[in-house]
Amino acid sequence: MRKIALDVGDKTVGIALSDALGITAQGLMTLERVGIRKDTGKILDLVKEYECDTIVIGLPKKLDGSDSIQTEKVYEFRTRLENKMRSTGMKGVDVVWQDERLTTVMAEKVLIEADVSRKKRKEVIDKQAAVLIMQGYLDTLSMKKD
Repeated sequence: MRKIALDVGDKTVGIALSDALGITAQGLMTLERVGIRKDTGKILDLVKEYECDTIVIGLPKKLDGSDSIQTEKVYEFRTRLENKMRSTGMKGVDVVWQDERLTTVMAEKVLIEADVSRKKRKEVIDKQAAVLIMQGYLDTLSMKKD
């Protein structure tokens, strides 16, 4: 089954998917935030559409590992997402954390190296960060299997 990764920000949510075998990550979209109910509803629609068994949420910790203001916002987002899953009867979907420290910095480097314009980078940076979150999660799963 596929997995979906989220890079949750104040204005957007970057979204990536795994392939069916759980080996590679691909960017899906950048969701413009409009409100927690609609945002979580759209994400759950994607979980159903792509038949995902896991939602991987990037956890934005400070470099020293402590929580930031954004960390608290992402905790709240997960709580609201899980509440919506329960209220709509969604079962069998795990919600897990993945450390996302420096993913936006790495995503920016990847896009610069690919010679993506500054304007286009701004449009796709969150989706690329979600790809890095997903790939990190998949790599961790792979190492556990070995």
